[in-house]
Amino acid sequence: MTTIEHESLRVLPQRCRVCGAEQEGAAVAVCENCLGPLDPIYPAERSFPDRATIAGRAPSMWRYREWLPFEGEPALSLDTGFTPLVEAPRLARVIGVARVWIKNDSVSHPSLSFKDRVVATAINAAHALGLTTIGCASTGNLANAVSAHAARAGLDAWVFIPDDLEAGKIIGTAIYAPHLVRVRGHYDDVNRLCAQVADRFGWGIVNVNLRGYYGEGSKTMAFEIAEQLGWRLPTAVVAPMAGGSLVTKLRKGFGEALSAELVSGTPPRLFGAQAEGCAPIVRHFDRGDDRVIPEVPKTIARSIAIGNPADGTFAAKAIRDSGGAAQAVSDDALVAGIRLLAETTGIFTETAGGVTVAAALALAKRGQLRADDEVVLCITGNGLKTTEAVRDVLPEAPVIAPKVREVAALVEAASR
Repeated sequence: MTTIEHESLRVLPQRCRVCGAEQEGAAVAVCENCLGPLDPIYPAERSFPDRATIAGRAPSMWRYREWLPFEGEPALSLDTGFTPLVEAPRLARVIGVARVWIKNDSVSHPSLSFKDRVVATAINAAHALGLTTIGCASTGNLANAVSAHAARAGLDAWVFIPDDLEAGKIIGTAIYAPHLVRVRGHYDDVNRLCAQVADRFGWGIVNVNLRGYYGEGSKTMAFEIAEQLGWRLPTAVVAPMAGGSLVTKLRKGFGEALSAELVSGTPPRLFGAQAEGCAPIVRHFDRGDDRVIPEVPKTIARSIAIGNPADGTFAAKAIRDSGGAAQAVSDDALVAGIRLLAETTGIFTETAGGVTVAAALALAKRGQLRADDEVVLCITGNGLKTTEAVRDVLPEAPVIAPKVREVAALVEAASR
């Protein structure tokens, strides 16, 4: 097998996850034999760094570069990743578990969501393959990330989004001056269009024809969690699910950290969270059958509202194999989850994060999260992008004259 070379960076060849067919590295993500998804083939003889070597590297996702799908040195988006892992004792008490940490990708560089990780790998794949235009189909966060990363790299970007996204997501894309296109319809309509666009124009659509390389960036979240816990593993991880890739890559990342003997013990149980108004993976998991039944999204959690998730079956299997479970929550519950996270940790998350917090509460109530669990909640986006979700449920601030007596009246009222 060979790789395609551009300057000093090369992408790895790929193998079909379903039938095992192999092909050279290219901007192709679907097996020509069975239409299964393609994954990078890592060299069997590769060597891995130890903990001390990793600790001496720059604090970014590239400190784990041996587990990413390239040969040679990455050239773009070198400062993405290594976001904070914040302990949340007040939230742990509310949920009813021993400890809780927030993996806070709401402050990811540069676009404030975990999508920066996957775009960092995809844009390097595009660079290695000599592509000068990248793009995406997006429910918002990916649009922000592709536009930001393309702007700093000097690449052309074509970004396609449903026409009804939140204003913060649209502005947070348009500011980087991509070719932004709003499409009438749901995400799945946009995604189908982007598959045709990738074929027609030969662009690198990060979550379409570069998907095999793109998805590997999510693994770095697992490596960071392990390292930030002192090279040990939590007992449970709760993450939101849109297309389902994050859960599958968390499973893969924890497994790779164990195989490289960076950590020891048992991989954490994985729990996938969705909004009830678009929960095809949760319902697929609960049915225990072999296929995802597509849904039409009806939820305010637009960032994870994918009715026909590409990795849904693989996500359900990753959850089941880990001993975890899947949980859907209402829109009211996810809004309450946003507020609870903010009030107990000082972290403001968007709707997907609200889903994660609400799901953790529901899972604990069901007995899926236990009193002795040490839980990581994956918070994947910033609340400033979706202020509409909480605008109408927050109390109105009083307006007073600049008089101490008026403040005293407020203090007295608050103490009652």
